[in-house]
Amino acid sequence: MHAATNVTRAGHAIHANGEPFAEGPVFASVFRAAGDPATSPFVYGRYHNPTWSNWEAALEELEGGPAVAFSSGMAAVTAVLATVLAPGDTVVMPSDGYYAARRLAAGWFAERGIRVRTAPTSGGAQAGQLEGAKLLWIESPTNPGLDVCDIRALAAQAHARSVLVAVDNTTPTMLGQSPLALGADYSLASDTKSLTGHSDIVLGHVATRDPVLAEAIRAWRSQTGAIPGPMEVWLAHRSLATLEMRLVRSCGNALAIARFLSGRDDVRGVRYPGLPSDPAHAIAAAQMRFFGPIVSFELRDGRTADRFLDACRIVLPATSFGGIHTTAERRARWAGDAIPEGFVRMSAGCEHDADLIDDLTQALDAAS
Repeated sequence: MHAATNVTRAGHAIHANGEPFAEGPVFASVFRAAGDPATSPFVYGRYHNPTWSNWEAALEELEGGPAVAFSSGMAAVTAVLATVLAPGDTVVMPSDGYYAARRLAAGWFAERGIRVRTAPTSGGAQAGQLEGAKLLWIESPTNPGLDVCDIRALAAQAHARSVLVAVDNTTPTMLGQSPLALGADYSLASDTKSLTGHSDIVLGHVATRDPVLAEAIRAWRSQTGAIPGPMEVWLAHRSLATLEMRLVRSCGNALAIARFLSGRDDVRGVRYPGLPSDPAHAIAAAQMRFFGPIVSFELRDGRTADRFLDACRIVLPATSFGGIHTTAERRARWAGDAIPEGFVRMSAGCEHDADLIDDLTQALDAAS
């Protein structure tokens, strides 16, 4: 079946006549569990929940391997790093990847004896840092710079050196890109963003090709208590049915915005992997089905970018991405990324593209 059909059914059982299409959330901290606990499918709310099971079944179907749900994307990041790395091990991180993940590795994990190497994403530069490493961390496209690497080639080079590979797949989601099929050992995402897409929950997950790795991830979740709430998981599963439609619209809008911005004299450095002129387009087109909702570009300076954002009427100021509303921010205000003061990260939503272009036109004119 096509992706648009799969997402409407993934993780849902076929019910008898008169039963609902979708189960409601199960709110329970304890379950009846007489006798041997191994004979009961559910025992205690920190270990498992029927609502999680349905959601994880859906993720497994779409990811291509067992999946474990977490309370946030960063909880998923932490679980992979913590279950793979021990003191003395080395992890190779993208120097231009998500700042919070880099900060976690270079801070908390480095302080506990983990060696961290970094290299840029573009050009497959991380391959030069693999010797003696335990884990290669890939983010493609990167957030916020939108650089892309050849995941299949990097995974092959890593495995040749017995290095495990994790891919942060938050931006494209598993419908836009399939890390496990490209050779990664782990595919993880902040489901807060495009996967659920309504800006109303915080959630994450990890999927892996190896059941042993999945069990280690699941045990880490239980032991640390990084569990999602059943209501959040139920909302995520409900939102999954519209994922393909939302990606079609938001990625189409992102491409329209990128084309528009590329034609403006007061805008420079436009990046979008789906744009044929983008330096990452060839690699992205070979491994991605959707190019994601994020467009990045530069205005003259920070003051110009702030005036532009203040002048927007439809585009909303926000720091996350992947929702049904188009949002943007001057990313340099957070620090941590090597970007110009006038750098803007924009996340295309599901509005009509003509309205978005009109809004951008008047806001850029006002800012300039």
